[in-house]
Amino acid sequence: MRIIESSELIINARGALYHVNCRPEEIASTIITVGDPDRVKEVSKHFDRIEFTNQHREFITHTGWVGNKRISVISTGIGPDNIDIVINELDALVNIDLETRMVKSDLTALNIIRVGTSGSLQREIPVDSFVASTHGLGLDNLLNFYTHTCNAEEAQILNAFIQHTQIGNSISAPYINAASAKLMKEFVSDFHHGITVTCPGFYGPQGRILRMGLSHPQLIDQLTGFQYGNHRITNFEMETSAIYGMGKILGHHCLSLNAIVANRITKEFSADGNAAVQKLIVKTLETISGSAF
Repeated sequence: MRIIESSELIINARGALYHVNCRPEEIASTIITVGDPDRVKEVSKHFDRIEFTNQHREFITHTGWVGNKRISVISTGIGPDNIDIVINELDALVNIDLETRMVKSDLTALNIIRVGTSGSLQREIPVDSFVASTHGLGLDNLLNFYTHTCNAEEAQILNAFIQHTQIGNSISAPYINAASAKLMKEFVSDFHHGITVTCPGFYGPQGRILRMGLSHPQLIDQLTGFQYGNHRITNFEMETSAIYGMGKILGHHCLSLNAIVANRITKEFSADGNAAVQKLIVKTLETISGSAF
C-alpha cells in the first residue's frame, strides 16, 4: 500500500492534522460543520458536556455530548476551498493511520451535517424558513479536480440544468451530487426540500451587482426557473456541493441544512437571521440526539 508523504498530509508536533489541529480521538463520528467560527460556541452551548476544544486559524472544533450522542462541531470558514481542507482532513483522521501514513483497510463513514445560512431562490420559501438540500449543484469547480461520477438521476438533472442555463459553456463545468438518504429522512418536518446551488463567491457569482458588471446577468432568473421532474432549485450558498461531492467520493453521509436569511426574488432580508440560525441549531441537535445514526 502507498505511504502518504509528509508534504501531502501534514501532521504537526502533537500528532494533529495541520489545518484543523485535531487528533483522531478528538472528533466524533457525527460532525456538524458551520461556516462562521463564532457559530461553533452557539452549537456547543447546547451540549450536555464538552470534552475537547481547540482553534487553529478559522478552524474551531468543539467535541462533546448531547444525551448519549457524541458530536463534534467544526467551523470551516466560507467557501468550497475551505471545505476541501476540512473534509479531506476529517476523512484522514478516521481513515488514514497517522503513524504509518497508510490508508486503513477498514474505513469509517462519518455523518457530516452542515448548519448554515442561505438565500432563497423561490418566492414561496420565505426568510427565516429552513431548507434541507436534496442535492448540491456546484458552480465552483472544486470537484472537477477530483475523479468523480454521477448516478443516472444526477446525470439527467445536470444535463437538463446545463441545457437550461448554458452555464457550462461560459462560467464553469457544473457538477451535482445527492444528499445522504439516511440523514435526509430524519429532517423532513418543517423543512423545504430542493436543489442547493453552490457558488464560488457572494457577489458576482450570486448575481449581485455593485460596481462590476456581470457576465451572466440572467443567472438568478435561470436558477429560479429551472425544473426537472419534481426537482427544482430552492436556494444557493457557498459550501453544500463541495461537502456532498467529497462526501460521496470518500463514502461519508452528508446533509446540508440551511436557515434562509434572504429571499432573492422578493428582495427581503431577515430581520433577525441569528434567531433563525439558533432555531435551526436546536432542531438539528434534537434530531441528532433522537436519531438512530
